Amino acid sequence: MFNFPKATPSLIVAAALLTSTGAFAQETQWQKDHPRRTEVNKRLENQNKRIQQGEKSSQLTPGQAKQLHREDKNIRKEERHMAAKDGGHITKQDQAKLNHQENKVSKQIHAEKHSGK
Repeated sequence: MFNFPKATPSLIVAAALLTSTGAFAQETQWQKDHPRRTEVNKRLENQNKRIQQGEKSSQLTPGQAKQLHREDKNIRKEERHMAAKDGGHITKQDQAKLNHQENKVSKQIHAEKHSGK
């Protein structure tokens, strides 16, 4: 029927690696916008704004703001790690764990803003 040139095994492997690597290297928009991830990340954005506002109004010292930002950054890093191991989304259990961590940071923001330093 068709007369295709013979491909060497290494060429076939290279082609497979090229096509599969691209699929795993980048998340789809759906994975980035997954509802559980969106909820977690919106809370992190909100907390970031609260920290910035607290520093701007002098309710938070630069050191307090830096520490709070560091904690939020660690939560975001953990969210990305969880999503990477679960096909681009986070599980309900992951979301609950992240929400618990975000609740702790939110309470810290509130307490530190109202502690009088």
